[in-house]
Amino acid sequence: MISHLKKTVAIFIVLFLNQACQSPDTQKKTVKPRIAIAGLAIESSTFSPAKSEVDAFLAREGEDVLKYYPFLTADSPQRQAAKWIPTLRGHALPGGIVTRKAYDSLVGKTLTLLEKGMPYDGLFFDIHGAMSVEGIDDPEGDFIEKIRALIGTQTLISTSMDLHGNVSERLAQHSDLITCYRMAPHEDAIESKQRAVDNLLERLKSGKGKPKYKAWIPVPILLPGEKTSTRIEPGKSLYAQIDPLTQKEGVIDAAIWIGYAWADEPRNHAVVMVTGDDQKAVTQSAETLAESFWNVRNEFEFVAPTASLEKSISLALSASKKPYIISDMGDNPTAGGAGDVTWTLRELLANKAFKSHKGPSLIYASIPGPEMVIAAEAAGIGGSVSAKVGALVDDRFSPPLLINGTVEAILQGDVHAETEVVVKVGSIRIIVTKKRKPYHYEKDFTNLGLNPRKSDILVVKIGYLVPELYEMRGDWIMALTPGGVDQDLERLDYKRIKRPMFPLDKNMEDVNLKARLIPASDAL
Repeated sequence: MISHLKKTVAIFIVLFLNQACQSPDTQKKTVKPRIAIAGLAIESSTFSPAKSEVDAFLAREGEDVLKYYPFLTADSPQRQAAKWIPTLRGHALPGGIVTRKAYDSLVGKTLTLLEKGMPYDGLFFDIHGAMSVEGIDDPEGDFIEKIRALIGTQTLISTSMDLHGNVSERLAQHSDLITCYRMAPHEDAIESKQRAVDNLLERLKSGKGKPKYKAWIPVPILLPGEKTSTRIEPGKSLYAQIDPLTQKEGVIDAAIWIGYAWADEPRNHAVVMVTGDDQKAVTQSAETLAESFWNVRNEFEFVAPTASLEKSISLALSASKKPYIISDMGDNPTAGGAGDVTWTLRELLANKAFKSHKGPSLIYASIPGPEMVIAAEAAGIGGSVSAKVGALVDDRFSPPLLINGTVEAILQGDVHAETEVVVKVGSIRIIVTKKRKPYHYEKDFTNLGLNPRKSDILVVKIGYLVPELYEMRGDWIMALTPGGVDQDLERLDYKRIKRPMFPLDKNMEDVNLKARLIPASDAL
């Protein structure tokens, strides 16, 4: 009996010494925090008749979620620092309001997957922030509240967002750490998501946990992204103030949300948030950013010249630098437009300059037309086609167009469009898609046998140009065209946003830009 006791004691001593002698790396492997990943991302225009169903979302699950993040590859420091439990991360092209059925389905599936992997030390909540849902004013706030009800308030949640998202007080309350992009166009999207993850890992590793203070300031400004790009002033200098503030002792992160202008909901407005452990540093930093934002409100202008479509076409025809790019802004699918408004295409086809095949070369990208796609596939390349395109979703400004032309290309398999065809009418080459698709990259055109650099005019359904198109331009203009994301905000029938709101209410007084300290998620 004594011998057995001595042996047992000896075993425990050996185990203790082995544990004590382990390298720090080996010890970390036994205490890696468990971190879940979840989120839904979409911009939803409530001024568009379009609706987004569940199939609009590319919903990754499990290991496929990790493949989305370059900083979570198998050998990355972030991947090695935690036990990752990816659930569902869904992303959709901007569009119309999300149906309640689609929202309930996606959120329900996320919660089911989260429940299977519990418990968690942390959660990376990767959202956009401008999702609108039938019957819900604050979908992201509702989503995170449901997550909290499941996983508890002790789990550290780090929220990553687009700067065109909206931060309600409820979203701020249930998020422990929160950040957003600092560039528009969003060239720092992945960098911002990594920052959200790095902040989460650091707070877990250090044991500091939830920040002591979260300063939230609603700023009564609602402007489109095309006026607040960080390429130009004052957006460039405003966003340049953020990083130096994050270097202050006691500050974890700081962010400015422009907000989303094309949804008529109470949460839609600009917001400043700063998180950290020093109350004075956090509140002063937030108030500095909010005041700086408010002080330059009258200086925001469109990132490029704007004009009517008629004037834009006239400038394009007389331009010496090619390609001359015209942004068909009002129906921009990357901002929430239906993408199938035919108004601009109708005007182009009616213009005498493009009637002959010898006229100025123009590429139009793009218009959904499943009827035309079927006709083009039947006719084949080189065949003649006659079919309607567009206005299946948004026919408020122009009806479906009957197109008579020649098929020049057919391409199948695109993740968004599914099938793309090029139909030539006069000197215009129209890209017709089975489903809507934004055209951002040169390969989007060259895959169809088109050379956008050699085209005289390129018309794209977009707002400010993404980097690749911007570098390609000879010159460009943004056409003030109608659609679900009309840039003339005063033409939109706002009924539910909080008023007064700049620029709809220009003579505002007594604006409260004092920091409001949001309670920690476990203190609610």
